[in-house]
Amino acid sequence: MIWKRSAVVKMSKSFYLTTALPYVNAKPHIGYALEAVQADVIARWRRLSGDEVFFNMGTDEHGLKVYQRAIEAGQDPQVYVDELVKSFLTLKHALNLSCDNFIRTTDAHHQQAAQAFWLKCRAAGDIYKKNYRIKYCVGCELEKTDSELVEGECPLHPGRSPELIEEENYFFRFSRFADYLLELYDRCPEFVLPSHRLKEVRNFVADGLQDFSISRRRDKLPWGVPVPDDADQVMYVWFDALVNYVSAIGWPDELAKFNQWWPVVQFAGKDNLRQQAAMWQAMLASAGLPPSRQIMIHGFINSGGRKMSKSLGNVVDPLALVETYGTDALRYYLLRHLNSFEDSDYTEAGFKEIYNANLANGLGNLTNRVLKLAETHLEVGRESAQLALPTAYETALADYQFNQVADLIWAKIGELDLRIQTDEPFKLIKTDRVAAVAIIRELVDGLQLISRMLEPLMPGTATAIKAVIEANRMPVEPLFPRLD
Repeated sequence: MIWKRSAVVKMSKSFYLTTALPYVNAKPHIGYALEAVQADVIARWRRLSGDEVFFNMGTDEHGLKVYQRAIEAGQDPQVYVDELVKSFLTLKHALNLSCDNFIRTTDAHHQQAAQAFWLKCRAAGDIYKKNYRIKYCVGCELEKTDSELVEGECPLHPGRSPELIEEENYFFRFSRFADYLLELYDRCPEFVLPSHRLKEVRNFVADGLQDFSISRRRDKLPWGVPVPDDADQVMYVWFDALVNYVSAIGWPDELAKFNQWWPVVQFAGKDNLRQQAAMWQAMLASAGLPPSRQIMIHGFINSGGRKMSKSLGNVVDPLALVETYGTDALRYYLLRHLNSFEDSDYTEAGFKEIYNANLANGLGNLTNRVLKLAETHLEVGRESAQLALPTAYETALADYQFNQVADLIWAKIGELDLRIQTDEPFKLIKTDRVAAVAIIRELVDGLQLISRMLEPLMPGTATAIKAVIEANRMPVEPLFPRLD
C-alpha cells in the first residue's frame, strides 16, 4: 500500500507517520528539528483534513556509539540515556510538536517486540550465525566497505577510523530480498521521495545485497536487547531500533491497533536511506508484514558552508534558537528557508535577517495593519470559519514541498499588503464608508485564510491571529517583535 498524491483526501482516515529515532549520544541538533517539524506539519494537516492521525517519534538508545559515550562520561548506560532523553522531550515541547507517542527503545514493550520480530525472521529462515571480519563505523553504526571509505575514513565521520570487528554473530539474510525490493520500487514509484533517492536506493539493491550482522557479543557490547535463546549476544542497534515503527502501534500483542494504523509514512535523513528503504523493508517482508507506505528523505543542514561537527564547534542548538526567536519563528525558517529535500546552509545572521523581513515586517506588520482597520471601523470581529484550503496548498503538502507551501502563504500576505497600498481603505473611509468597510472585511477574510493556512506550519501564530480577529482588536504584543 502506497500513499498516492491523487488519493490524499479520499484515502483511509487512519494515518500513521513517524520520524526516525535519533541516537541519544548527544543533545538534539537542528537537523533533527527539521525532520520533526516536517513530520508535525503533515500530521497537523491530515488532522485538519479530518483524518485520525498517529504521530510517532522517540529515541534510539542502544548501540556501540551510545555505550562508548556513557563509558566516557563514567555513567551507567541507562542513567546516561535517561538524562539525555530529557533534552529530546524538551525539544518536543519547545517546537510544539503534536506527536501522539514518544517511544524509547529501552521501553520494556519495545524490547519484547524486537525479540518477537527476531523470532519471526528466524522462523522464516532469514537469521543464521557465522564468523566474520568487517570495518565498522561507530558513527554510522554500519559496516563499511573499502570503496565507501575516503583515505581510510567514513566520509560522514572524518577523523575517526572504522573499528575492525572480528567475531561470531548472527546475520540477516538480506541477499534473499533483492528481487522483492526491486519489484517494490518499480511497483511504487513514489515509495521514496524525492525520486532521485529512490533511484539511489534502487541502484544500491541492484548492485547486489550482502547479508548483514544483526548481533554483537555481549562481552564486548553489553548494552542492547538480548537475543532470544542466546545469552551471549545482543541485537545490533539497527535491527532493534527499526522495530519501533511496529512496536509503537501495538505489534505483536495488539494486532487490531496495529492493523488500524499500518502502514507508515516515514521521515528520515539522507544518511538513513539504506536502512529505512532497503534493510527495514526486507526485515518487514521476512516477518510477514507489509512494507511501509512511503519514505520522505531530507538533506543535511550545514553551518556557514561546512558540515556541522562538534569538533568544529558549529553545531546549532534548536533550543537556543527557540529561546531567542520563538517556536514559530524557528518552524517558519526550517520550512521555508531550508530546502525540503536537499542540503541547506544555516547562518544566524541569515536567520535574523529573514526573521525581521518576513515575520516582524511581513506577517506581523500585516496583522497589525488589518486589525487596526478592523478595530477602528468594524463593529464586531469575525468568527472562526473552516475555510477551504487552496488546491495548490494541499498539493504542495501532499508532495512534502514545504518551501512551496510557505511561499503560497507569503504570496497571500503580499496580496493583502498590496491591496491596502492600492485601495487605501484608511483614506477611502472618509469619502465612501460603505466601500471602505467592504474592503476591510475582505482584508480580514484574507487574514483569516492566512491563519488557516498557517495552522500546520505555525500553529501558535495561527491561534494568536484567530484570537485577535474574533476579538476585533490589534494584538496587545507584536506577534514577532523586531530584533535589532
